[in-house]
Amino acid sequence: MRALLPLLSVGRGWRVGAAARPPRRVMSLYRTEELGHPRSQDYRLFFKHVAGHYISPFHDIPLKADCKEEHDIPRKKARNDEYENLFNMVVEIPRWTNAKMEIATEEPLNPIKQDIKNGKLRYTPNIFPHKGYIWNYGALPQTWEDPHLRDKSTDCCGDNDPIDVCEIGSKVLSRGDVVHVKILGTLALIDQSETDWKIIAINVNDPEAEKFHDIDDVKKFKPGYLEATLNWFRLYKVPDGKPENKFAFNGEFKNKAFALDVINSAHERWKEMVMKKCDKGAISCVNVHICDSPFHCTMEEARSLVESVPTPSMNKESNIEEEVWHFLRN
Repeated sequence: MRALLPLLSVGRGWRVGAAARPPRRVMSLYRTEELGHPRSQDYRLFFKHVAGHYISPFHDIPLKADCKEEHDIPRKKARNDEYENLFNMVVEIPRWTNAKMEIATEEPLNPIKQDIKNGKLRYTPNIFPHKGYIWNYGALPQTWEDPHLRDKSTDCCGDNDPIDVCEIGSKVLSRGDVVHVKILGTLALIDQSETDWKIIAINVNDPEAEKFHDIDDVKKFKPGYLEATLNWFRLYKVPDGKPENKFAFNGEFKNKAFALDVINSAHERWKEMVMKKCDKGAISCVNVHICDSPFHCTMEEARSLVESVPTPSMNKESNIEEEVWHFLRN
């Protein structure tokens, strides 16, 4: 019976598993709630604050990691001069998986869902010799690559999404995790004439994190990883019949300072969007924590939004609702 516990859930109960076995230092940050069945078009992963109310991972999770917000528990292996370089990352796609999961920017409270292409769930093909995504892949909250603003360094507008993150640590993270990462550098992918920044970062609680401070450390301690990253992004759409992707700066990875400038710029554009100072298009800016935003809603209104999501009319097994705690683990 004990072996079955990680697979069991009842209604909106807690998922039992690794999180039920406390590591040496644990602190709860956020929890998620699954509606619908994974590998279905109805699947949604909603986020909750530790206090129990629904939030948007796009707008309500802060960009910068804040030690006060984490109950003053010191971060593992973070130098004092690097505290300003710690950001929150929302994990959308765990390493080695293929399902193209993403923050639903156009839906209220922006749950994670699987992308749909030509009416079918989207899976990213394997790029030999790799299986699925070769990093933990996700996004920086409270950033926005403005599709109406031309980037001076790439001469292309943004792709209308939060900034993507490739987390290169040794641990495989879980969908919906919110982890603190150190920024190391960035790659500028040009996707259909749009700038699509790929931030290179590492989980600050990764066993190897203390060795990484800038992009050159990736070259030193993970030889071949940046080359594999460039090759992966160049080729991942080719199996679908599309041409190879292009890059700004001839595919050169820019350093931490450059990446931080990119992030700060995208954060400022997000501020303008969420304060209704620019054209947001179809993006939903509904939020719970930004009280002076025109799109602010109450906790009760947020709950009503989630409860209004249609329940999938599938078999009993596919109508799964789970609530999952997420932790920072050492």
